Amino acid sequence: MTDIGLMVEGQWGLTWERWRKLLQAAEDFGYQCVFRSDHYTIGPPDMESLETWISLTYAATQTRRIEFGPLVSPVTFRQPILTARMAAQVDDLSGGRLVLGLGAGWHEREHRQFGIPFYDRRTRFEMFEDALEITTRLYKSEEPVTYQGRHFSLEEAVLLPRPQRAGGPPILIGGKGKRRTLPLAAKYADEWNVPHVSPAEYRELNNYLTELLEQEGRDPRSVKRSLMAQVIYGRTEAEVREKQERLNRTQTHLVGVGSQLVDLLGEYVDAGVERFMLMWIDQDDIAGLESMARDVLPHFHG
Repeated sequence: MTDIGLMVEGQWGLTWERWRKLLQAAEDFGYQCVFRSDHYTIGPPDMESLETWISLTYAATQTRRIEFGPLVSPVTFRQPILTARMAAQVDDLSGGRLVLGLGAGWHEREHRQFGIPFYDRRTRFEMFEDALEITTRLYKSEEPVTYQGRHFSLEEAVLLPRPQRAGGPPILIGGKGKRRTLPLAAKYADEWNVPHVSPAEYRELNNYLTELLEQEGRDPRSVKRSLMAQVIYGRTEAEVREKQERLNRTQTHLVGVGSQLVDLLGEYVDAGVERFMLMWIDQDDIAGLESMARDVLPHFHG
C-alpha cells in the first residue's frame, strides 16, 4: 500500500482557520498525513504564517488519525535539544503520530530578515550532523549522554520525560544531495524524502540510497521512501488549466484530473515511492481536496 498525504507551505498565508480546516479535511477525507514547512517567510511578498511547532502541537490535539510533522525543521532555527524535546513531547501528546523532519536550513533571506545567523553550507551541514547525533542519542539512551560536536555538545544530558515511543519519533531527512544529504539519511533516517523530481530521477536516487544503507549495515527496508511534490488537480481538464494559470504553476510534475494523477503517481510508486506529501497550494480549496480524495485515494489506500 502507498500512502497519500498532504503538504502545506506554512509561510504562504497559513492562519489558524485555514490550518484547522486543512487538518479536518485530511482526517475526514482519508489522507494519511499532513506535513508543513518550517519557515518564517519565503517572500517577497511576505505573507502570514503560523509558528511551526505551535501549529504541530495544535495538530496533535485536534486530530486523531493522521501522521504529521515538519518538512523540515532547520537546525539553524533552534538548538537541537529544544527541537528534540518539543518533538518527543508533541509525539507523546498525539499518541505517537509525529514524524520529525530535520534539515540544514537553506533560505538565506529569512535568516537575514529575522537576525538568525546564516552560515556557509559546510558549517550548516556540520551543525545538522551534530543535531542528528544528539537527537538520536537522547532518544535511544536512558542514561546521561555526553557528546562533543563541532557546534553542539551535551554533558551528562538525559531526556526526561522519556519518549513514550521506543526510540522516540521517527526522523525524516529530506533532500537529494549525494555527497552530504543521502549519506546522512543512510546513517540516521527512518524516512527519506525528496522534493520535486521526476520518476526517473527518484528511481536513481532511491537505488543510490539503498546502496548507502547496505554499506551502513542497515536493512534498506527500514527506511521509508517518500516524495514531496506540488499537485494541480481539477475535476475537469478545463479546471486543471484554470488552476495552472491562476496559481502560476506550469512546471508542476503532478497535474491532471483524477485518472491522470493516478497514472502519474503510479509511475512514482514504480520508482520506489512509499508515501506522497502532495503540496496543496490553494489552502482555501477544501472542496478540491475532497474531490481529489474520492478520485485518487481509493487506488492507493485500498
